[in-house]
Amino acid sequence: MAERRTRLDTPLETRRPLVRRPEYDSEMFGVFAEQFARFMGTARFLAYMTLFVAIWIGWNILAPADLRWDDYPFIFLTLMLSLQASYAAPLILLAQNRQESRDKVLAEQDRQANTRAHADMEFLAREVASLRMSVGEVTTRDFLRSELRGLLSDLDERAAAAESPDGEPAPRGGDEGHDADGVRPSGTT
Repeated sequence: MAERRTRLDTPLETRRPLVRRPEYDSEMFGVFAEQFARFMGTARFLAYMTLFVAIWIGWNILAPADLRWDDYPFIFLTLMLSLQASYAAPLILLAQNRQESRDKVLAEQDRQANTRAHADMEFLAREVASLRMSVGEVTTRDFLRSELRGLLSDLDERAAAAESPDGEPAPRGGDEGHDADGVRPSGTT
């Protein structure tokens, strides 16, 4: 039994098809399908189609017998409408599939944007919480004023208690021999 081996340096024989497949631009065809489906979904298309069918039926009923091309029961009209429907359905489905693909891409982009927005909101919430905690540790103007008022009232109470009964202020303990600034006058020891 003779075994046919192929070598790596020898090209394989390729069979050419007898009939070439037609080539078409799928994007252009898809755009056409979308435009066709969009037009078929309009009131204008329904009006045109109604007018066409009415004229067809009217002509084939009212015209002289030798000028009619589709006598009752309008077999040719039925064939044309069936043919139109058989082409319209796949084109509409193709347009819907393309729209579904676009919707998937947009939904994915929306999901990513929502994820980023959610992460940003969480970050900002943490930042606001840390700022609130920091502000809680900062001395506010009202707190400082209340503390100074409390110290001033304490000083007033001490000053009132330190006054002698005759109205003269009593000398401070440990401040003897010092002037108002706490500096010992020159010449004293």
